[in-house]
Amino acid sequence: MDRFDAMQAFARVVETGSFTKAAQTLHMSRTTVTQLVQQLEARLRVRLLNRTTRQVNVTEDGAAYYEHVVRLLANLDDAETSLSSFAASPRGRLRVDVPAPLARFLLVPALRDFHARFPDIQLDLGVSDRNVDLIDENVDCVIRGGVLTDPSLVARHIGDLKAGLYAAPQYLESIDTPTHPAELEAEPHRIVGYRGSRPTGAMPYLLRQGDETLTVHGRHLLAVDDGNAYLAAGVAGLGVLWLPDYVAAEHERHGELVRVLTDWQVDPMPLHIAFRPNRHVSAKLRVFVDWVAALMAEHVPKATQGVALPGGQHQQQEDQ
Repeated sequence: MDRFDAMQAFARVVETGSFTKAAQTLHMSRTTVTQLVQQLEARLRVRLLNRTTRQVNVTEDGAAYYEHVVRLLANLDDAETSLSSFAASPRGRLRVDVPAPLARFLLVPALRDFHARFPDIQLDLGVSDRNVDLIDENVDCVIRGGVLTDPSLVARHIGDLKAGLYAAPQYLESIDTPTHPAELEAEPHRIVGYRGSRPTGAMPYLLRQGDETLTVHGRHLLAVDDGNAYLAAGVAGLGVLWLPDYVAAEHERHGELVRVLTDWQVDPMPLHIAFRPNRHVSAKLRVFVDWVAALMAEHVPKATQGVALPGGQHQQQEDQ
């Protein structure tokens, strides 16, 4: 039995709650993971996991052992990354999930620079707007806009997305240009609804003009859960969009979108890069986080004040 492989397999089963999921993330067979954990239990002469046909639960002894295993694996990684060869050239596979528009307009075009600086890091990039379970899916970090609702994640505030309201010329030709956000709540206007990871309903938006604040839900005939589909629907004239300025800029230049309600301010959306607090921040993850933060500082810098959020919340500028 390779004790390192056995401890790693045990830790992944605890984290995912499943032998099958642990095997998938470790690129092993389920049988191999099962045998490694059984051999570890035999060596320790204690049951680490309670298994049923439906679920796997860690025992009291297993929970205590898991805490030691996690620290041991982290210390081993520290020992390796402290070597000059690892510190000078971080290496390995990094799994990242980002929103579709951010990948398309900012991240992917800049990756040549990242790979030139860190040629030994292999990026597996997931592009989605859904909620990603970092443990079950073995993802190292995610980049997300808006309020982070998962308190179990460590988040670094890396930018604020300035945004505005936009519509396609063909939409504005058929309907008078709106002069007040309240007009978007009724006929003949419509918006393109954006659901993101919300199970039902489209996301509302907060607009300001002087001392007036207005939350707009809008009337929509189409709601989508993907940023690229959302943008495509707006360009096709299906309704008014709330867009980050960096997304709209190219389409404005080509005459595909026009900014509307320019005297109303859309509050900037905070942008975070997040990862699990119990996950050791390896050299490869650390350099990627720092590189992304520098990239966002160039394209979507943080606002000088705290960012107001829907519902009266207030997001303070923080770096962790």
